[in-house]
Amino acid sequence: MNLDHVFVCGHPALDFAATLRARRSTRFEMFVTPERLNAWYLESGVVDAITPGEEEDVREATGVREALYRLVTNRRLQEEFDREALAVLNGAARKTPVTPQLTAAGRHSEATPGQALATVARQAVELLSGPDVPLLKECGNPECTRVYIDRSRGMRRQWCGMESCGNKLKAAAYRARKKTAPAVSVR
Repeated sequence: MNLDHVFVCGHPALDFAATLRARRSTRFEMFVTPERLNAWYLESGVVDAITPGEEEDVREATGVREALYRLVTNRRLQEEFDREALAVLNGAARKTPVTPQLTAAGRHSEATPGQALATVARQAVELLSGPDVPLLKECGNPECTRVYIDRSRGMRRQWCGMESCGNKLKAAAYRARKKTAPAVSVR
């Protein structure tokens, strides 16, 4: 499995929720170390610089991520929010977030892993209470469990991303059609 962080969901909170991949099958964890968690915060643009993390930061982040995934699923399926997941996300959102600073070079945000997590939790609150809720869709790849915001014309997008899932499924469907197509004789 590719260890690169992927940002195809259209919102940082959804990309955060997608860091446990293939939830229905092989389950691949992206946050295996504090360094991998901090790399996600940096690569996602949540922060520009971050202090070193600890194992406890990873445990807290994965707990918030799982609560977020539960709440995104609840919202997408138009179910009532899971109360325990709601308490976890709201608890994280109440903590001190990243505070951007203005520097001679422009905006700069330096934070602790806890502040970065609080920022992601606040972004999740905004997403799950905002106008993009009707646009939430789960990837059409049965192995993928990413939820994304479908802003395509006519809301016809089927995959979290063409590179990550769409091309694989289109190629597999093409091969299946070729395999079952009747042979054409050439004269």
